[in-house]
Amino acid sequence: MSKTSPPSAAANGDKPAIIPVILSGGTGSRLWPVSRSSFPKQFWPLLTDHTLLQETALRGALVAGDSPVVVCNAEHRFIIAEQLREVGIAHPRIVLEPVGRNSAPAIAAAAFLVAERDPTAVMWVMAADAAITGGSALAEALRVAEDAARNGRIATFGISPTKAETGYGYIERGTELGSVAGAFDVASFVEKPSLEKARELVASDRYLWNSGMFIMRADTVLSELRRYEPELYQAVEAAVRNRAIDADFERLEDVSFRGAPAISIDYAVAERTRLAAVVPGHFQWSDIGSWDALWELSPKDGEGNATYGNVFLDRTRNCYVRSDGIVATVAGVEDLIVVVTSDAVMVSHRDRAQDVKHMVTRLTEAGHREAISHNRMYRPWGFYEGLIQGDRFQVKRIVVEAGQKLSLQKHFHRAEHWVVVAGTALVTRDDEQVLVRENESIYLPLGTVHRLENPGRIPLTLIEVQSGPYLGEDDIVRIEDDYARS
Repeated sequence: MSKTSPPSAAANGDKPAIIPVILSGGTGSRLWPVSRSSFPKQFWPLLTDHTLLQETALRGALVAGDSPVVVCNAEHRFIIAEQLREVGIAHPRIVLEPVGRNSAPAIAAAAFLVAERDPTAVMWVMAADAAITGGSALAEALRVAEDAARNGRIATFGISPTKAETGYGYIERGTELGSVAGAFDVASFVEKPSLEKARELVASDRYLWNSGMFIMRADTVLSELRRYEPELYQAVEAAVRNRAIDADFERLEDVSFRGAPAISIDYAVAERTRLAAVVPGHFQWSDIGSWDALWELSPKDGEGNATYGNVFLDRTRNCYVRSDGIVATVAGVEDLIVVVTSDAVMVSHRDRAQDVKHMVTRLTEAGHREAISHNRMYRPWGFYEGLIQGDRFQVKRIVVEAGQKLSLQKHFHRAEHWVVVAGTALVTRDDEQVLVRENESIYLPLGTVHRLENPGRIPLTLIEVQSGPYLGEDDIVRIEDDYARS
């Protein structure tokens, strides 16, 4: 899918450009096992060489009048910063939520921050994990929505439906605004419907898919939040006022933010305000809410199959097959989704793609780590991945980027043996520092205060062998950490 290319509003000299606000709080459980809470779908390149977050940021940069505001959880902050850096997004304002409270508190926090500089600034609020194509159609819809926003409206894009979709909400279009041609009052919002109801809505020309994107002035949405959700308004205002600066991140104050009700912006404002407006969008949009949706968006072979990775098909039709490593072979089937990762396999009929989230719930309830965490776990210094796990031991591969280092730490239940296979490690072991080179190793007895650092210019790769009665990741006592982790 190609990137969207709306013309920059900054080129229009008579008004300021738009400020992108990107919400990156979802887990994308319907795209399990690729998307998990430890590394959700917005961080994956599902349609192009760029991740969904990067596509969203680049789309916003074309109309940006200032750095984008990205609202996310603290666990993902370094992933987001690195992915934005890779595509040249300079100086993003990355705002860290101490806890997820749904979209209304997140948008309120962004609006308070934007209003500190310019209360009348127009924000384009969008999820980090949607796919959009249709540059000229998006540009026209954005122009209309911006005009509506500058006239005090809270505008959203309504997407012309192409089928009876039960995974989306719908917006009923009312009368056209007298002040802004091409924008309409909202007659009603419709929750995700049954298939029969969705068919009725699509048959009417009054109903549009609810994209979940909003274009509005910061002061407008804050005024409506204060009117309809005063408790939320006060809690988020305090969390923003008392925020802490942590390197390149802005941490919302914990206690105040936790006091905000967990509510979506739709329920908090959009479905209650008299200022709601909808702009019909004739561009292609998808929230990629299921593997079937990704199949629809992906290029296909002559038999209707979409594939990714090391995949071989035989007498197979209309399937989505993905492998992120080992070879996956599929033969003699139709309308299936097959997804293979290093630690999980998911097979589903395309018609039941929305049900994947129920399987994730069951896996979580059964205590399976694979429901929420990948075998490869990203950290601000690099990543680690499990190779072998047995009784009282496990083996990991650890990669530390150049110039980075782990926390100074110790363990109560395990000893560690490190073997360097590429690069050079500087190891702190109690009161000494040891340089460990390629093909050399070092032993860290239980209780040893230690730290791993990469002083070189290439990634450091080592094999770690842990041994002990308990090998959980929570057996880490951090004494000193450059990344402000507890």
